[in-house]
Amino acid sequence: MPLLKEIMTPSVEVIAPNATAADAARKMRDLDVGAIPVCDGEKLLGMVTDRDLVLRVLALSRSPVDALVTDAMTPGLVYCFEDQDAEVAAELMAEKQIRRIPILSKNKQLVGIVSLGDLALDGLDQHTSGEVIHDVSDPSRGGH
Repeated sequence: MPLLKEIMTPSVEVIAPNATAADAARKMRDLDVGAIPVCDGEKLLGMVTDRDLVLRVLALSRSPVDALVTDAMTPGLVYCFEDQDAEVAAELMAEKQIRRIPILSKNKQLVGIVSLGDLALDGLDQHTSGEVIHDVSDPSRGGH
């Protein structure tokens, strides 16, 4: 089983917690991504996803130019360390029903991100990656 540092996408773009929801949406569009880690300096605070922007800003009729990333981001930190096994990330992603997970160094600095696609292509055998994708996508498990 590979280590996360071997399959992660390094050099991840981040967004500040005091950026606006509109800033986050534009950054996602420009980078062609659906999630961006929220960092205050080098400290990881959470993630903001395209779904977060829809549910916590647009669906509540809030202005994307007034709402801050901290208002929209998913609370609580879920992450793995770069020297952990890919299976650890897969289990956590399945349990929490998330599609991307930030990867930290031992100093708790953001060093990359791993997606379901990374796990399916490089991290897990075909059977295990199919189980993880099923668990992450199962609406009966109560994910967001």
